[in-house]
Amino acid sequence: MPAIVTLACCLITNDTQDTALTSKPLITRWTSWLMPSFGLMSDRSLSPAWLASWTDRVSVALTAMTVEFEHRHGFPPGANEVRPADHDDQAAARTLAQVVPTTADLVTFYDSIGEVTWADVGNGYFLDPARNVVQRLQEYGVVDAGAERAHGLVIGSNGGGLAYVAGPDGAVYRTRTASLDEPEVDKAADHLRQFLEPLEHSLTRFIVDGDPGCL
Repeated sequence: MPAIVTLACCLITNDTQDTALTSKPLITRWTSWLMPSFGLMSDRSLSPAWLASWTDRVSVALTAMTVEFEHRHGFPPGANEVRPADHDDQAAARTLAQVVPTTADLVTFYDSIGEVTWADVGNGYFLDPARNVVQRLQEYGVVDAGAERAHGLVIGSNGGGLAYVAGPDGAVYRTRTASLDEPEVDKAADHLRQFLEPLEHSLTRFIVDGDPGCL
């Protein structure tokens, strides 16, 4: 699936900006405040400041989601968080960069964020901690990804069993099946920041209408 299609199907629109916020439930007030800030950035690179802002926004969203989750879905929420990186995460990121060619964006990501666990957003979205990426690399090696079958790193998955693979060029790919044995892949984003932005959109879309779309 072309990257532009993948991104387009995950975008949402907002036509409620002029409605008063104070009389709305928490989720509606949050989405009305956040939606005007959506839009893909022209700058490709990640920075600690951008990641901190992204983490703040999605953490507010996850809190809003979990507050009303059981009322809306009939069962309590599971783990839904963006965990900040600790010393062990950062050490694992340095190890990863030493044992395999790793993009600066991926190192920056793992220096700031330890793990992304969104168990209840659709079927789930997960970005693994760096130590898991290192362990998988040691046990199974790299994964062929992209048109050139370049060596990539499995950095996460969705609840449907499809894996997210970071390519050496910075692109993020999604496998078409759960198998990592010479998998067929589609490009999900040209770079990590372009992946995190529609991931945020998927979260917001799920809060609004219960469907995170495709990513």
